[in-house]
Amino acid sequence: MSIQWVFIAGYLYFEIFFVMLMLLPIFSPRKWHKFFHSRLFFIFRERTAVYFYGLLGILCMFLIDSIREMRKYSHSSEGPTHLANEMKGSVKLFRAQRNFYITSFAIFLAYVIRRIITMILIQHELQVKADQIIKKAEETVKLAKTTVLENNLESQDYEEIKNRLDTTETIVEEQKIRIKELEEDATRWRLKYEEVRAAEGCGDN
Repeated sequence: MSIQWVFIAGYLYFEIFFVMLMLLPIFSPRKWHKFFHSRLFFIFRERTAVYFYGLLGILCMFLIDSIREMRKYSHSSEGPTHLANEMKGSVKLFRAQRNFYITSFAIFLAYVIRRIITMILIQHELQVKADQIIKKAEETVKLAKTTVLENNLESQDYEEIKNRLDTTETIVEEQKIRIKELEEDATRWRLKYEEVRAAEGCGDN
């Protein structure tokens, strides 16, 4: 295997490892968000699309080269040939097919990684918004408790004040349940998307 194909195979192994790492529940979306916005990616952040499509262009060139090699050695095996030449042609055809599958899978995983990163960042944004809603709801409850106790403690019965506070807390709990449902919906859609991408990948193969 030549140097360029060793590099592409190593890149494919890196993609597989990175996809498995992102799919495992080891790091939360918040940690991934910090990682992708760290100083390590500061240089690549503004030109991510350029690097991504540039890498895809290189992989596509190697893909076309592997297709050309497959066509070349598949035609050369036709007709009467010597056994040694036939074995040599079969080996070269096998290598061309191997290079084709390596490059194709590397291109496919590049798109998969890009989509997974996008989904993780979207999930982090949803979690941040949910935390902000919960924080505002808790502050509203505290403010409501303070206001009710200051304005109505002398003129209203204690049971009425308690009922109002219970009603406010019930509203807050309903909001928390709604936020949890939104997070579950986002997770479910992400899993459906991954299933569709996996089905498309199996269909392509």
